[in-house]
Amino acid sequence: MEQERYQQQYKAFVQQAEQRLNELCDVYLPVKAQISQAARYSLLGGGKRVRAVLVLAACQLAGGDTAAAADYAAALEMLHCYSLIHDDMPCMDNDDYRRGRLSCHKQYGEATALLAADALVTAAFEAVANAPTHPQSRVQAAAHLAKAAGARGMLYGQELDKHYETVHASESELLELHAHKTGALIIAGVDLGCDAAQADDALCTVLQHYAAELGLVFQIVDDILDVTATTEELGKPVGSDAENDKTTFITLYGLEGARSLAKQHNDAALAALADLGPEADFLREMAVELLTRSK
Repeated sequence: MEQERYQQQYKAFVQQAEQRLNELCDVYLPVKAQISQAARYSLLGGGKRVRAVLVLAACQLAGGDTAAAADYAAALEMLHCYSLIHDDMPCMDNDDYRRGRLSCHKQYGEATALLAADALVTAAFEAVANAPTHPQSRVQAAAHLAKAAGARGMLYGQELDKHYETVHASESELLELHAHKTGALIIAGVDLGCDAAQADDALCTVLQHYAAELGLVFQIVDDILDVTATTEELGKPVGSDAENDKTTFITLYGLEGARSLAKQHNDAALAALADLGPEADFLREMAVELLTRSK
């Protein structure tokens, strides 16, 4: 896929997800509640929308209706946003900025931020439960979202992340950490897209493999940018990993070694799509873009 066509399609997916997010916020996060205002502040404050785009792209690849999948895409972004609000709080990473502005707890206070994040979790599952899809699709989507976000997925990754602030992680331990903390919700993106399209198991398995590799690429590049980019470029503090003495792909492999590792996992993501034909070109280009991103 030509880079220009890819950018146009990515922008279209983001616009579709953003529109549905705004619509669902009006339903599930009424502005009269301060926790809803805080949730909307963080949720609608920009971002790459990688996970939402994966939902829509996977659905399209599987021959489904992306308009129906948009509710799943919005739900995944809600759940991801809740995790970011919690991540930024003093008991976790203690970051004052997110996406170029004050993090939720700095803008609204810790108690309101905590409740706003909780509100996003419940809104995410309400969005899935009421999505304009087949009932079996909604059940599968809720199960995938819960598994990816819970103690077998993202939350376990966050526990490991805190643990390895005081204990240095080995290569296998770091991979396990990020397969859960970052990878689980990225895999959920393709799972939810397949759920919306009611795709066959073979395609779901291929896309899960692709997304697992993509998640590692995403995290390795994040670690690289934490030492090579500026706060202005990323919209959040840089250098915090080193300050917190965290084990990262940089501390294990060095800068060039981390870049090489990211390329290896990118190659593996592309290899997973080898038999899918040109219909998967958007996902191929997405992997390349995430590998070479600068923010």
